[in-house]
Amino acid sequence: MTTYKIFKTTGENDLFRLVHPEEYNPIKSADADSLTATVQLNDRQTYQEVDGFGASFTDAAAYLMNQKITDEQRAEVMTRLFHPTEGIGLSVIRNPMGASDYARTVYSYNDLPDHQTDPELDGFSIAHDEADIIPLTQQALALNPDLKLFASPWSAPGWMKTSGSMITGQLKPEWYSAYAEYFVKYIRSYAAHGLPIYAITPQNEALYEPGHYPGMLMPAEAQADFIVHHLKPAFIRNNLDTKIFCYDHNWDRPDYPLTVLEHAEEAVDGVAWHWYGGDASAQSKVYEAFTGKEVHFTEGSGGEWIPPFEQAFSNVIRTGIQILRNYSKSLVLWNMALDEHNGPTVPGFGQSTCRGIVQINQQTGDLVYTLDYYALAHFSALIRPKAVQIQSVSSDDSIYTVAFRNTDGSTALVLFNDGQEGKQVKIDMQDQESLVVYMESKCAVSILISNE
Repeated sequence: MTTYKIFKTTGENDLFRLVHPEEYNPIKSADADSLTATVQLNDRQTYQEVDGFGASFTDAAAYLMNQKITDEQRAEVMTRLFHPTEGIGLSVIRNPMGASDYARTVYSYNDLPDHQTDPELDGFSIAHDEADIIPLTQQALALNPDLKLFASPWSAPGWMKTSGSMITGQLKPEWYSAYAEYFVKYIRSYAAHGLPIYAITPQNEALYEPGHYPGMLMPAEAQADFIVHHLKPAFIRNNLDTKIFCYDHNWDRPDYPLTVLEHAEEAVDGVAWHWYGGDASAQSKVYEAFTGKEVHFTEGSGGEWIPPFEQAFSNVIRTGIQILRNYSKSLVLWNMALDEHNGPTVPGFGQSTCRGIVQINQQTGDLVYTLDYYALAHFSALIRPKAVQIQSVSSDDSIYTVAFRNTDGSTALVLFNDGQEGKQVKIDMQDQESLVVYMESKCAVSILISNE
């Protein structure tokens, strides 16, 4: 017997609601003439295996979640974020290596006074992370053993850079080997806390050199050189199986990862992408040029530049489907939590407009699950780690769709109606009874199909 579990979001007051069976009917009892779209599933055509969905424990997010709410609130929010059945089962965390824009101070794991150096990294320490980031990451892993940990630096320690600071500048070639050892020490230090680092990127947003928060320019040729001659050899020497993903920047510059892969193909496991420029088809362009290299989406933030609720929610769902349809094994948003002012941010950052997965009010202690939480839920609660994407074809361009076969044999389908009117959507599955669902305009529907 085929069973369905259907979740629906139609607006700000109807968020990821479990639909009662009386609200949908098999096609045999529906009026076929009223159908306006058909989605066909074909599990004989398969694509990538998925690692999962998640966000980042930035310094700001970890501070808020570990210090600014009660123990009971923390237990609730961590369960709702990471538990596979009692929550939405987030299974990827991408932690910054040192300070990002969303940190209370500018810091690395090897800070020194001006004009001093530490070639042997004797002063390396992850003590900063032991306060908030590591305890929360450990708790997330305990809640979801399938969790994979990614890590990305916004900057090398200032003494390694042309600017002498974590703000602006490039990595000096004479410190390439020391910086590779910096990654090794980070991975080993996290492992000592029971936290295996699954993958790293050499640099977050390597083409952007911000003047008001940590960053580091790293041209494609420099990144390839660093990976081939320093980072990968350091991993091999130290018996580390952590994966290396290149780029970690926007869709609008596929020439960057193509250049890195051309020079460093054997040392690179995949490509990481952000959504702040271009479109998701860039993922496929690079994947098809270097088939076998993994595709990961490692950062996309919602924020006040898109009006809530409908436009912002629609953007996450619509773009999330496109990301997955272009070979991505992950979908990772940005801050796990931010406060009522979209912070904290590094001193001098200015007004933040980003939105967290949850909002924690530092004045009242109130905790609110934002639209990003419910958008992620449509994917993460049903598409489980190691699920494989199967073919899904919509007869209507305004009905976005992506489908996965889970390891337990169930099928997870995510649909979004981007049209201006409601539509009856028939879902055709091989060797199974068809299903019809009604989708209001800008409605998201997630369906878990199981055979019992």
